[in-house]
Amino acid sequence: MANDTTKGTGRLVHLRVKRQDSPDLPETRRWEEFKVPYLPQMNIISALQQVQKEPRTVDGKEVAPVVWESSCLEEVCGACTMVINGRVRQACSALVDQIAPNGEMIQVEPMTKFPLVRDLIVDRERMFQDMKKVKAWIDIDGTHELGPGPRESPEAQQERYPLSRCMTCGCCVEACPQYNDSTQFVGPFALNLVRLFNMHPSGALHKNARLETVMGEGGVQDCGKSQNCVEVCPKEIPLVDSIAQVSRDATKRLLFGWLLK
Repeated sequence: MANDTTKGTGRLVHLRVKRQDSPDLPETRRWEEFKVPYLPQMNIISALQQVQKEPRTVDGKEVAPVVWESSCLEEVCGACTMVINGRVRQACSALVDQIAPNGEMIQVEPMTKFPLVRDLIVDRERMFQDMKKVKAWIDIDGTHELGPGPRESPEAQQERYPLSRCMTCGCCVEACPQYNDSTQFVGPFALNLVRLFNMHPSGALHKNARLETVMGEGGVQDCGKSQNCVEVCPKEIPLVDSIAQVSRDATKRLLFGWLLK
């Protein structure tokens, strides 16, 4: 008879998934366990796809397929963020061989800092509202031909490129103790975007307006300096450096901004 790690000649992957049918049905919150056939180079997304093919728990109970979000499957879109074995990360780059090399149980949960939609799906609308709040864009007049953009040195491009890799996945805010329902903190990703767009030659024209959005409640002063964000960022963005730079710029604006009026 096959044991817990083999079935015939195949290895099994053991998942423990936190589920809830909808936001307004907290009584449906539960844990369900599944065992699915192992596949070479398997990640958490492909394991969930195996569950979707045959949604039956380890107890033999047929259940509704697990619901989650994913798109690119190559750590670019940021849609598949989950809490896996207690650590927030991208499910597409979470390889079973690395997480459970000896067949250990893998625990999968939705992020906790955003409203739950269903199972592993959350609503990250707050992140996009925070992007609007800090003016994370470059204002241009698109009604006519603008010609070539401003020239930049290779050094400036190399400095800005790592900052541009943010995919609003939510890992940094999930790990941030200051980002929760009781605060208005915009989060590390938003402060990084302030730095990114303020460094752009065209974006610098509205640098002061962006800085002023993070000089009040919910802004850069709300950062608790835990540095959890930089530890979990899947794109290895220097978030702590960005927060420090925005903090310096905001302080200068606060102290000397009146000279520019």
